[in-house]
Amino acid sequence: MSAAPSDYDPEKNLTLPSSGGGSTDRNDFAPGHAESNGNWGTRFIDSFKRDPNAHVTKPAQATNPREYDHAAAAERTANSGLATKLKGRHLQMIAIGGSIGTGLFVTSGAALSTGGPAALIIAFIIIGVLMFCTVQALGEMAVLFPVAGSFSAYSTRFLDPAWGFAMGWNYAIQWLVVLPLEIVAASITLSFWPGANDTNKAAWVTIFLIVIVAINFFGVRGYGEAEFVFAIIKVVAVIGFIILGIILNCGGGPDGGYIGGRYWKSNNVPANYPGYQMGQPAGSIASGAFNSGFKGLCSVFVTAAFSFAGTELVGLAAAESENPRRSLPTAIKQVFWRICLFYIVSLTIVSLLVPYGDARLLGDSSEDAKASPFVIAINNAGIEVLPSVMNVVILIAVLSVGNSSIYGSSRTLAALAEQNQAPRILAYIDRAGRPLVSIIVASALGLLCYVVAGGQEDAKTALNWLYSLSGLSSIFTWGSICLAHIRFRSAWKKQGHSLDELAFRSQVGVIGSWVGFILNCLVLVAQFWTAAWPIGYGTYTATGIAQNFFLAYLAAPVVILFYIPYKIYYRTPFMRTMNMDLQSGRKEWDTPTLLEAERVERAQLPRWKRIYKIFC
Repeated sequence: MSAAPSDYDPEKNLTLPSSGGGSTDRNDFAPGHAESNGNWGTRFIDSFKRDPNAHVTKPAQATNPREYDHAAAAERTANSGLATKLKGRHLQMIAIGGSIGTGLFVTSGAALSTGGPAALIIAFIIIGVLMFCTVQALGEMAVLFPVAGSFSAYSTRFLDPAWGFAMGWNYAIQWLVVLPLEIVAASITLSFWPGANDTNKAAWVTIFLIVIVAINFFGVRGYGEAEFVFAIIKVVAVIGFIILGIILNCGGGPDGGYIGGRYWKSNNVPANYPGYQMGQPAGSIASGAFNSGFKGLCSVFVTAAFSFAGTELVGLAAAESENPRRSLPTAIKQVFWRICLFYIVSLTIVSLLVPYGDARLLGDSSEDAKASPFVIAINNAGIEVLPSVMNVVILIAVLSVGNSSIYGSSRTLAALAEQNQAPRILAYIDRAGRPLVSIIVASALGLLCYVVAGGQEDAKTALNWLYSLSGLSSIFTWGSICLAHIRFRSAWKKQGHSLDELAFRSQVGVIGSWVGFILNCLVLVAQFWTAAWPIGYGTYTATGIAQNFFLAYLAAPVVILFYIPYKIYYRTPFMRTMNMDLQSGRKEWDTPTLLEAERVERAQLPRWKRIYKIFC
């Protein structure tokens, strides 16, 4: 199949009925379509049937069943049949606020306690640079190849099919195990209010699970609309906290005087600090710029990475965007502002309002919203209503992450199935463009939340081990994206193409991808060091050190266990630049014409807006 067949509409990214056949566009089967036959109930039931156009090509049969047919895999991910209903505003909000969740609002408190304020800011800046380079590389490839599976498919196509297999399952498992624990985290968040705390957690878990699953059964449009609303609430809340934090730091709160940079200095917590009235002995709250030195800084990296996890979803969503050429570059550029404003600025404000020695930062668990430094900062100011408001925002953030977990895992599972790297049934695409079986599987994993909510300690321990998989998973994903972009650029040049043909070009180029890849590797090294020799490891037993290591580094051996057996069995090659498929799924843009039109349009804008367009 050519890159731009006659029945392909490059503007809408839809596979339309060909003139010679009697096939029907899958959107004709979407619930409530005006031209569908039968009543609403019939159309609704029909929408769950398999899309007859979901597979444009039949799976190719390799001559040797133990040889991986990468060309057929690329062809199938390019023609997956997913619905293309995400608009530009959806992608922009997914990019700006889609992954703002417990990592920023809650777990950052433990990071502040471990490393101190300076380590917290430095670690988030480093991971922010890494993330910016990664998303730029992803945006360039996703605009050109808006295929199902996105970055896992790029690893298969541009690196090694075995590595693509490992990265696909690494990413799917990351989201699959996050779903039940995010639902439980939502029920724990509700315990902030006494009335909700008296209700059985299983009741709240049921409500949250039904809501999240229902949103995803509405298809990609349901996910997009939900994330649009969730992101607006989170963005407004963070901006509001920044403004409030500045006022509180300058002494504008009801109970406080000027704070300034007091908590960045050692042993400078005043006797009237609210933490002393909440259980801590007088004079016991430490302060200062760093805690535990360089090792404390390295310990914060994994928390920062966890906080940014989900940013790459904007690339995964490109395959379901109405017009990735226009919407994706704008969404990619928004990541710059999210890193600067919603992470760096907000955490700087937090570090000025809460000393790292406040015991409340550790909480009872990593999901305990009472441990949120945002909530503690507001409590310290003596403002009675706002902590409840902030907890509502944290609850919404937790539900948003749960919503993203079903979306991310189901699309990745479906793409793996399209590439014969997962059971084929997972590639079932219904007539509304939903990966139905994958959504059902991802939703079913959410039932594990009842085990956690039931209070069984053994079950909690087991799920905490599963949860540890998500800690480093994103680092492997981001490193693979950067390396895939480096290899793609090499193949693009080798096969006779120029950069002028790219509809969107990474603002940091190949150098940025090298920076991102090297930073990912350094984070893995730093995390290995702090996992094998944790802070205060002299007090650990041998069993304790081993357990700490695998809890912090479990994702690495899991990736290796996926990669090596697959590599040996299928004898997959490391992809050579001349053999890389640069045709399947490629969007054929009239790039020179588009760029010239955009240049003329920009030239007519005022100077301030031309500068703004560079970043947005």
